[in-house]
Amino acid sequence: MDDKFTSLTPSIYAYLLAHNPPRDRALEELAAETAALGGWSVMQIAHEQGAFLTLLARLLGARRIVEVGTFTGYSAICLARGLAPEGRLLCCDVSEEWTAIARRYFDRAGVADRIDLRIAPALDTLGALPERAEIDLVFIDADKTNYRNYYEALLPRVRPGGLFVFDNVLWMGEVANPQNQDESTVAIRALNDHLARDPRVDAVMLPVADGVTLARKR
Repeated sequence: MDDKFTSLTPSIYAYLLAHNPPRDRALEELAAETAALGGWSVMQIAHEQGAFLTLLARLLGARRIVEVGTFTGYSAICLARGLAPEGRLLCCDVSEEWTAIARRYFDRAGVADRIDLRIAPALDTLGALPERAEIDLVFIDADKTNYRNYYEALLPRVRPGGLFVFDNVLWMGEVANPQNQDESTVAIRALNDHLARDPRVDAVMLPVADGVTLARKR
C-alpha cells in the first residue's frame, strides 16, 4: 500500500491555507455570510478549492465556463476570476434565495459582467445550449443524483482538451462505506466508477476538500 500521504490535521490544514492565495474582502465576507446560514453552509466550497478553480481556469485560458450548482456564489466568483478576457461564465441553479446572495457578491467582487446566472432546472438550461464543442471548463456541484445526467448533457458541448471538475466525489467518506445505500451516495459511487473507465475522458480523483475528480475530454 502506498503510504505517501499526509493526514490533514487542523494544524496541517492551517499551514496549507497559509500557503494558498488569501481570500480578498469580498470572499471573506461571502464566506462569513454563508456560514451564518447554519447547516446549509456545508454546500460552499472550501477556500483551497476556490483557489484551485481559479488556477484551473487560467491554465486552460478558459473563455467559456459552465457551473452547475451556484449556491451563494463563492465558486462562481473564483471561476469568473480565472476567465480569459471577454470570457463568460454560465451559472445554473434553481434557488432564487441562495443566488440572491450570490448576485450581491458578484457585484462586490467585480465579476457580475462576466456571469450569466440562469434560474431553472439545469438540464433544461444545458439542453438549450448550442450543440457545439466550445466549452472549456465545467464545474459540477449540485444534486448528486443528476451528476451523470449533467455530465452526459455537457460532454458533447465541451471542446477536446476541455475539463470537467466534479465536487464531493468522496461524499464525506461514504462512497467507501458499503452499508450506505442512500440515493446520493449510490449516485456518486456509480459516477466515480463510470468516470474511471469512460474512454471519452482522462480522469483523476484527488483528495481536495470532499474530493474532486478532474476529467479531461479526449
